[in-house]
Amino acid sequence: MNRTASIKDVANHASVAVGTVSNVLNYPDRVSQRTKERVLRAIDELGFVRNDAARQLRAGHSRTIGLIVLDVGNPFFTSVVRAAEDAAALQGSAVLLGDSGHDAGREANYIDLFQEQRVQGLLISPVGDVTERLDLLRERGVPTVLVDRLADEEKFSSVAVDDDAGGYLAARHLLDTGRRRLAFVGGSTSIRQVADRLQGARRAVKEEPDATLEVLASEGMTVLAGRSVGNTLVERDRKDLPDGIFCANDLLALGIMQSLTMTHTLRIPEDIALIGYDDIDFAVSAVVPLSSIRQPTEALGRTAIELLAEEVEARNPRHRAVIFTPELVVRQSTGTPSAG
Repeated sequence: MNRTASIKDVANHASVAVGTVSNVLNYPDRVSQRTKERVLRAIDELGFVRNDAARQLRAGHSRTIGLIVLDVGNPFFTSVVRAAEDAAALQGSAVLLGDSGHDAGREANYIDLFQEQRVQGLLISPVGDVTERLDLLRERGVPTVLVDRLADEEKFSSVAVDDDAGGYLAARHLLDTGRRRLAFVGGSTSIRQVADRLQGARRAVKEEPDATLEVLASEGMTVLAGRSVGNTLVERDRKDLPDGIFCANDLLALGIMQSLTMTHTLRIPEDIALIGYDDIDFAVSAVVPLSSIRQPTEALGRTAIELLAEEVEARNPRHRAVIFTPELVVRQSTGTPSAG
């Protein structure tokens, strides 16, 4: 037939009531095995496809989960998304992905879109403070879990890594290798994760009276942004250079590494030790294997789905904040400086 088969067509073809077909699709345990087989055979023969949009309207939500990340081009978020998709699939759900690109307006558009799609819940790594907006979502029946951002447990569940501890680990490692003129590169401190990592680094530097920490501005948190920072460094006098650099993510660190190594005037780690954050796959295969702070991306994505499931299933859920501890991964880019 030319038109799409309807549930009524299936019922006529199987010589059963429309309600019986509906039960086969939604409550198969209510139908006898013989009738079920007859209906399924009719569905096969007619090529019937359930109208999921109509089902969503009746149920008030879909089997989809909205997920908004800051930068899908960052392998850290790619890994988190993959883990969330795998965990959602085990629960019979699918993930719809939105990339805010660190843009609050774009983030708001995705929130609107996912609400229109009647997602069963939202996972979000927010650009800024979206508490008021998420409160409204919850009132409209869309539970939300914050990802890679700690939340007030009275309002939301969240899953995050202790970024203050991670920043401390990174700076402490540079200090332990003898570095004293440290620099931090991290883009905008309006991003909570960046601010927390910088705070942890400052805490470590305060432990050494002769150590300093310079904050270097960068336009974003990409490889190109890191390369631009590196280009400004190579123009400095040697005496004005930091001897250790902590980047708020690995992409920035890889960009700086490219710039410094391409000029052949500065060596890593002999002249400048370099450490990143996230421990993405590219870190180990860099020209100089990059030291980094590892985040448990698989656990972040999986736990986010588990927390959202708790929110969806419970009428009055008890919000939880799950915090993971980051891990220092040492490679050649932070080797102990040579004597003299």
